[in-house]
Amino acid sequence: MSIDPSLARRRFLFGAGALGASAVLVGCTSNESGADQPQQVAQGGGDNAAKGKQVTIGFSAPAADHGWIAAITKNAQAQAEAFEDVTFKATEGTNDVNQQISQVETLINEKVDVLVILPHDGKALTATGQAAMDAGIPVINLDRIFDTPLAYRTWIGGDNYRMGVNAGNYIAEQMKAKGVSNPVIGEVAGIDSLPLTQERSKGFKDALAKAGLQVGPRVSASFTVETGEQVTTNLLQGASKLDALWNHDDDQGVGVLAAITAANRSEFIMVGGAGSKAAMDHIKADNTVLKATVLYNPSMASSAVSLARLLGQAKGMGDLAEHEIPSSITTYSAVVTKENVDDYLDVGFS
Repeated sequence: MSIDPSLARRRFLFGAGALGASAVLVGCTSNESGADQPQQVAQGGGDNAAKGKQVTIGFSAPAADHGWIAAITKNAQAQAEAFEDVTFKATEGTNDVNQQISQVETLINEKVDVLVILPHDGKALTATGQAAMDAGIPVINLDRIFDTPLAYRTWIGGDNYRMGVNAGNYIAEQMKAKGVSNPVIGEVAGIDSLPLTQERSKGFKDALAKAGLQVGPRVSASFTVETGEQVTTNLLQGASKLDALWNHDDDQGVGVLAAITAANRSEFIMVGGAGSKAAMDHIKADNTVLKATVLYNPSMASSAVSLARLLGQAKGMGDLAEHEIPSSITTYSAVVTKENVDDYLDVGFS
């Protein structure tokens, strides 16, 4: 079976020899050394990529009405297809909480081996996740977290706070490089009532404060092109001068850029969020104010399916010394710029 190179990159934590034997983690049982003391040494991948026990993975996510969510579902499906020993049962995406609960309950009744769930509402789906766990079906909780660890075996998701931190650090570095001592820094946030937006904004504010800077004009949108354009138009009308702007989400960023173009503004730099292919294309072409984007990558869905397969086969992660899959994995919010964009184009989502 041939595997797309982009999929291979997403499987870097799980494939045989993917990090190689050079990735060695060593732990001792005490501060003393001696030949009689056991040493824990990672085995550099093992045989995790080899065909193993057949595993049926159930998958549930919200409706694909947003580029990032659509990519989550596509990545999960593609990763499952890369494994000969995986049967993939995906429900139809929905933003109706009760319908998602019903769909997951059906997967539980069908006795799938493992469940991967990105809940539309983590709190509302918590009891359903716990019901699966109680039925002996391990749950990979993807991104939006359940209210209790009792509802999942492993959580994997992005780091919203560090996303803001890394956006703030990049802007601070650029302002220093340009010799701008008192910059006006704007922010186009997502939905303010969501914890993820609050965490991103706090990280951004904290990073700027550490550099002796502060957030200036701030508006919030709704992760849509239309709202991104509307609120950015308002922000630009109220700010005659900007030095930098951080937009939390590349999907709403299409509207943000449209508003900037309509206002004929180009005196500032802009940083995006999430890592869409359109944003990366703009960064590579270097023909707009958008100079970077901070990843919150939907490739985490590929990793979630890989983790589910390993759980179903009672395997650990080959490049870790521990025998078991970790209970929590946080992805890293890398900053994509013109200098490194080619390294990340394979994970850019449409």
